[in-house]
Amino acid sequence: MKKIVIVGGGAGGLQLATRLGHYFSFSPFLKRRRNSPAAQITLVDRNRTHIWKPLLHQVATGALDSSLDALNYQVHARANGFNFQLGSLQKLDRRRRVIELAPVADDEGRQLVPPRELEYDYLVLCIGSQSNDFHTPGVREHCVFLDSSEQAQRFHRLLLDRFLQLETHIADKVQVAIVGGGATGVELSAELVDASLQMGNYGHIKRNSLEVTLIEAGPHLLPALPPRLGNNAERELGKLGVRVLTGCAVAEATADGLITRDGEKIPASIRVWAAGVKAPDFLARLDGLATNKLNQIEVKADLQSTSDSHIFAIGDCAGCVDIAAQRVPPRAQAAQQMAGVAEYNLIAIIEGRPLRDFRYRDRGSLVSLSKHTAVGNLMGTLVKGSLTIEGRIAGLAYRSLYRMHLAAVHGWPKAMLIYLVGQANRFVKPRLKMH
Repeated sequence: MKKIVIVGGGAGGLQLATRLGHYFSFSPFLKRRRNSPAAQITLVDRNRTHIWKPLLHQVATGALDSSLDALNYQVHARANGFNFQLGSLQKLDRRRRVIELAPVADDEGRQLVPPRELEYDYLVLCIGSQSNDFHTPGVREHCVFLDSSEQAQRFHRLLLDRFLQLETHIADKVQVAIVGGGATGVELSAELVDASLQMGNYGHIKRNSLEVTLIEAGPHLLPALPPRLGNNAERELGKLGVRVLTGCAVAEATADGLITRDGEKIPASIRVWAAGVKAPDFLARLDGLATNKLNQIEVKADLQSTSDSHIFAIGDCAGCVDIAAQRVPPRAQAAQQMAGVAEYNLIAIIEGRPLRDFRYRDRGSLVSLSKHTAVGNLMGTLVKGSLTIEGRIAGLAYRSLYRMHLAAVHGWPKAMLIYLVGQANRFVKPRLKMH
């Protein structure tokens, strides 16, 4: 029996584990059996639950309750024919085809599970990415990141603490500075405005008590989209009261604000860094695997590592130039598309068939401005090129992306049921998580 180990339960890794689990599973829960060589699928993640990463800005503001919307890996694995191991990748031994997982500790640092090894015949790395601070002084010490659910929850606690100071008149305003005018920065800015309005419904907080500053080093917001959409997003944020600074680079972060290269001090009690991404640093030291300057594992068009044909990489941690010679961007849709090709190729290897090369198809980008509006473009054969959309239609299209992610993991019937339950919870519970 071949052993396939998938490290990372993000959008791509979870989808891959689920589909391979269905294909090779002999689980009585799935009530079917494939006439193909058996393979054991194991998913490894350092968290017990999964939250779709594009929703982390909603977790940060309290618009989304992660305890309700998170997927439990252990339960999902049991229902879909694969195994789950809680842990973080610590070492790789390519000669022995073994990975070592770091110890698991409790909240007080006591070891619960010692380091352990997992053997593999084929290893798939889907570890994702983290914010790139570009070695800017003070960022790691004084800024909040939104790379994980834990970091988003930390931001939420900080925000509630600042709102408490407003309620008790210890402070007269909350100042939040966000560095990075990409999707995360823009969406977080709009969600913060909505959060302050919701807090006003439950307490005595005025709308002008929250000051949000969004800082972008480039000439316009949303640099991955056409300039007109970035300018429109800036205009909409301005209507909401967000101060937008474009063409402004941050030189240093301090305990009470940010300092720009022009020497301007931007005061902020909460500082968020959302400018640029890179793969985790430890990938560059992983038993000689070839990586690029962003620590991404270099892969061929079939998604196999250029250093080892028994190792695949997909998603943000993969440095991939596809069959059309285009560099694949670190986006959720790219990870999901890669998962489909990795699934095909792993099955093909085990069944002795030729591999398929990956071709990235840009379906467009959508950016939410909270419940107010959305901007973006759709691309592909459906619209025969690129279609720019804004407003309510864009908002509807944006909300459909999460339902498509649920469908990729659960199938459409269960995905729609989960969506309906979520809508019911939002009807009976407060619009904002207050704890």
